[in-house]
Amino acid sequence: MKLSAAYPGRFLAADDLGGRTIAVTISGVSVEDLGQGTDKERKIILAFAGKQKQMVCNKTNAKTIATHYGDETDDWIGKPIIIGPREVEVQGNMVWAIRVSLQKPVGMVPKAAPVPVAPPPPAYGPSGADEDVPF
Repeated sequence: MKLSAAYPGRFLAADDLGGRTIAVTISGVSVEDLGQGTDKERKIILAFAGKQKQMVCNKTNAKTIATHYGDETDDWIGKPIIIGPREVEVQGNMVWAIRVSLQKPVGMVPKAAPVPVAPPPPAYGPSGADEDVPF
């Protein structure tokens, strides 16, 4: 059993994408205090149409979405974005993270069609349709 199955979380993780880059539509934007004590921070939380898990939107991803749709987060609702797993450096270690693509979807991609973006890392397999991503 995968740990993610034993301890399902509310928030989307890079592993939840199964190595695939997918198009999603933002259905809600909120701000929450996450963490405890001195580690508590205000974060933007994104909800996606037809998806159960939400995504904690870091500053990098927020700025990318803002390049597409402006810096008023209310204007992001109903807009499509492309997300996928990427290797990033955090405190000197390479880890998997979710990144919003600079590629702006022209329209939503049909569920059966692959998203036309660079393939994810080989260890995770080929890109696929968002209906196959169980989050």
